Amino acid sequence: MKIFCEAAVQLAKNVSYINAGTVEFLVANGEFYFIEVNPRVQVEHTITEMITGVDIVQTQILVAKGHNLHSKEVGIPKQEDIFTHGFAIQSRVTTEDPLNDFMPDTGKIMAYRSGGGFGVRLDTGNSFQGAVITPYYDSLLVKLSTWALTFDQAAAKMVRNLQEFRIRGIKTNIPFLENVAKHEKFLKGEYDTSFIDSTPELFNFPKQKKTAERRC
Repeated sequence: MKIFCEAAVQLAKNVSYINAGTVEFLVANGEFYFIEVNPRVQVEHTITEMITGVDIVQTQILVAKGHNLHSKEVGIPKQEDIFTHGFAIQSRVTTEDPLNDFMPDTGKIMAYRSGGGFGVRLDTGNSFQGAVITPYYDSLLVKLSTWALTFDQAAAKMVRNLQEFRIRGIKTNIPFLENVAKHEKFLKGEYDTSFIDSTPELFNFPKQKKTAERRC
């Protein structure tokens, strides 16, 4: 992690980049390779915030106003004062159908319920009962982030919250996300960019019961 941070900081200094940005690397066989720089906060910022306690969105606004990281407004004396604590995982719940090549679905959300609890963060937009999902915008419905002291605990908390979702009227990728979060390779960190293509069981979903059947 330290070598990634040092490389990212050096890159930003070389191009005189100021403010929040995201530097992406690819890791393979013990080596890492630069992919790209995004001059913005990425959707994954929630998990960084959960393990560091730093509000990245607020910080970038303060920096844009002229405050440096060491100012009292930002409150980060130096890089070494940023510590990570625990583990965080993010799942992007979308209106995509995993069984139809992740094709975005459209329609009206007839029912919506999400989970919650300690170490659970939900970033939502139009995820509510009565919302109309059109094909003209991004398919992201809600970002679910979970935190715990260990990775296994964070994954278990993720599975529980995915199972507590109740979304009716449109298709979502929740069953797929649940299968990923429970998979042995994911829990052991033994996955790469070919994980989805080489793991067909991720697309095995239990048949969903109708509400009336569950109440009997």
